[in-house]
Amino acid sequence: MENINKLIQDFERTRVQLGALESQSQSLKVQSSVLGEAVKELEETKEKKVYKAIGNILILTNVSKVKKELSDQKESLDLRVKTVKKQEETTLNKLNTLKSEIEDFQKGSKDEKKDKEEK
Repeated sequence: MENINKLIQDFERTRVQLGALESQSQSLKVQSSVLGEAVKELEETKEKKVYKAIGNILILTNVSKVKKELSDQKESLDLRVKTVKKQEETTLNKLNTLKSEIEDFQKGSKDEKKDKEEK
């Protein structure tokens, strides 16, 4: 009986972890999309200088410098998205394995009850 309780606890913990990973993945994708749009706008602008927010102040800087910084940030976010996706897949596989183990345990319990009832 302890074994099934441990499996159920692991299942619940893994399910919560999967939800957190999915949320993190979605957030990273949104951030990446926003950075992509900013880079696109910088590529299309004819301006040589743009304002960049640093803390509570705006600094006038070169478009090319800001575009490179944003592109690097987007690339970093995209790598993080891939990493989180792999973690999601691993967690989902673990969740499915735990689910199968719990179902097998429940089937075993039902079979034992039937055997006792037949005797």
